[in-house]
Amino acid sequence: MTSSLNARRLPDEADLAQGSPSAALEDETFAGPAPDAATGGEVVDPQAGMHPLVSPAASLLRFITCGSVDDGKSTLIGRLLFETNSVFDDQMEALKRDSKKFGTTGEDLDFALLVDGLSAEREQGITIDVAYRYFSTGNRAFIIADTPGHEQYTRNMATGASQAELAIILVDARKGILPQTRRHSFITSLVGIKSVIVAINKMDLVDYSEERFEEIRRGYQAILPALGFTDVTFVPVSAKAGDNIAARSPRTPWYRGETLLERLETVEPETFDAGAEPFRLPVQWVNRPNLDFRGFSGSIVGGKVAKGDAIVALPSGGRSRVKGVFGPDGEVDGAEAGEAVTITLTDEIDVSRGDVITAADAPAAVSRSFSGDLLWMANRPLIKGGRLIVKIGSAQTPATLSSLDGAIDIHSYEAKPADALTMNEIGRVKLTAERPVVALPYGENRDLGAFILIDPVSNETVALGVVRTVGESEAVAPEGAVAPRSGLGRLADLWLGEAARGSGAHRAEHRQAKIRARIAGSVLVGFLALIFQMPLLLVPVLALLDFLLRPFLAVAFGADRLPEERELDPTVVDEGGGI
Repeated sequence: MTSSLNARRLPDEADLAQGSPSAALEDETFAGPAPDAATGGEVVDPQAGMHPLVSPAASLLRFITCGSVDDGKSTLIGRLLFETNSVFDDQMEALKRDSKKFGTTGEDLDFALLVDGLSAEREQGITIDVAYRYFSTGNRAFIIADTPGHEQYTRNMATGASQAELAIILVDARKGILPQTRRHSFITSLVGIKSVIVAINKMDLVDYSEERFEEIRRGYQAILPALGFTDVTFVPVSAKAGDNIAARSPRTPWYRGETLLERLETVEPETFDAGAEPFRLPVQWVNRPNLDFRGFSGSIVGGKVAKGDAIVALPSGGRSRVKGVFGPDGEVDGAEAGEAVTITLTDEIDVSRGDVITAADAPAAVSRSFSGDLLWMANRPLIKGGRLIVKIGSAQTPATLSSLDGAIDIHSYEAKPADALTMNEIGRVKLTAERPVVALPYGENRDLGAFILIDPVSNETVALGVVRTVGESEAVAPEGAVAPRSGLGRLADLWLGEAARGSGAHRAEHRQAKIRARIAGSVLVGFLALIFQMPLLLVPVLALLDFLLRPFLAVAFGADRLPEERELDPTVVDEGGGI
């Protein structure tokens, strides 16, 4: 009797080499998924019914949900994930179990639990930390941030809003517009978001009343002039029941606008066009892997850069040209805003972490003071004269709150006089830094126009803000330009010699060091005169003459000139080489 093993003979090497029919039969027999008995033996596609993967050319939208506590932000996101088939089977099973244990919707699924993962969030039924989720449809990809509505966690909401392009502001149809709704709306406007969707949620709890929807819409439209939004859409929804989320609800026949998902797929929010700006590169790291390479690494926050471009390093004012541009995969011809690069320069100029490399023909403002709006996030109050550390871009320097121009009334959005800012208050302030910093108005550059304040003792981040205006700029002269000098100025340059060169803070430091050295030399001459028993009245005269005339004598005899630089071949190491 023939065994079952012999009946289903495996193909040998000869069969595979000759492409025999038996090998092809075996391939057909064992290839592909097994038929499903429940479907009459037909092969089941496990991805049937799912949204197709978004194409690489489709746009990406970053948005947040914000509003007061218990307005349904997490439930809305959970419903969006569910409606777009972005919830896996194991997540659905876990959601069913968790809804029975932690849910607040009775026997129904609590979609908020898809987003609120912290145990404290589930126990209290509120959002505490920012939760990021990704989902996509056939037309667009989305990164969504669920932000907390509780006033205590306003700082987390501001963090989530700082990277968003659009905001969904939720309003509870029963409660209407609350103070926290106003605060979140103002913070949304503060960070530059121009497109918002006002989702009037929990319409099922007001019997889908058109009158209630219109009442809330009129109330929100009344505060719009103070916010600066350019694109506002109102949508009546029920996150729990799914009304007007992905499909139009028959319970709101009076609403003829887009559903929430349709609006998200079609909206084109106004964003910062960093690619159209002059070149800006905050230096995050000086890359020095060996003696032959010295590059400056960071993410480009404005414009483009290519080999040969003229640049200026701020705040020092050193000028050079781009020698090379290096991306993650090696050297490239150029790079643009949003890319992380390392650039090398043709000249050895002083550049360190915190400096900003910019286009030579369009340098950014360099100033010690700027004014702006900030959100105070610490329990203790902020008062005028407070000493803090300001971080803007990659630069970090001590600063003083030189003036507190007022606090924003969250009900009228008008600035009122204030002696201090308390937690979660928004104020208009002026800061004075110890060292010059590169700052730009937030409307011009989102990265160099945003700052945080750090407590120098506890290292706690106590405020975040945006730059509105920049103080008096320490101007950087255009390449090749020489400022006109008076006769006394030229005499001073001659007397200081090489110390008169350079610009900004470095030149001032060099001059002070030069003068101190001259004073020390004159004191030494006076001391030697006393040792050689010169008349006492002539000693100060001799010291003064030495202080005044020594620089000119040194210049005349060439003793004050710096040695000429010579090219060094890094491949040749002789005595002292490489040090």
